[in-house]
Amino acid sequence: MRPLGIIGVILIIGGVVVLAMKGISYTKDRDSVKIAGVEIAKEDRGFVPPVVGIIAVVAGVVLVAAGRKKA
Repeated sequence: MRPLGIIGVILIIGGVVVLAMKGISYTKDRDSVKIAGVEIAKEDRGFVPPVVGIIAVVAGVVLVAAGRKKA
């Protein structure tokens, strides 16, 4: 399989995972400060919406098709 096809399959798998989980939450940054025995923590959270999964699947299908035409 050509590199375009491999990248396409990876995108399709990743897109299906995002769609199956209805989006993916992740922690961007975590800061904590300890003052006088009290710890204060701050987390920035991010979210990958399902639309990104749809875009990844479509892009993966296009790359797989492009990889096949060159072969």
